[in-house]
Amino acid sequence: MGTVNATIAGRQFRLACEDGQEEHLQALAKDIDQRIIDLRARFGEIGDTRLTVMAALMVSDENSELARKVRRLEEDVAALQDARVVAADRARAASDAVVGAFNSAAERLESITRKLNHSLPAGTGVGIG
Repeated sequence: MGTVNATIAGRQFRLACEDGQEEHLQALAKDIDQRIIDLRARFGEIGDTRLTVMAALMVSDENSELARKVRRLEEDVAALQDARVVAADRARAASDAVVGAFNSAAERLESITRKLNHSLPAGTGVGIG
């Protein structure tokens, strides 16, 4: 288990974390400390506990907003995936229709060619297709 020494609101804290997470925990502690410094600059000395609570509420608010954004993005992704499936189905149907039209045209051309060949006089040596 790793440990980090961090300064938050002018006080030293020894914090435990999983091995390899020390740098991340240090960055989080610095973020909280900077928020408290910013709040202190805005509101003056209103007490460490109050500043810490205000910083925690700010983080919680940001977390809540990010969670809402993630939910909206997940909904957007799901809608786009549904639209992709619909578009793929339409493209497949359009492709099938084009293939069917070409096959139908080819069959008509073959039928016309057969009729023309039957209508030519026998022994002329002329034929189509």
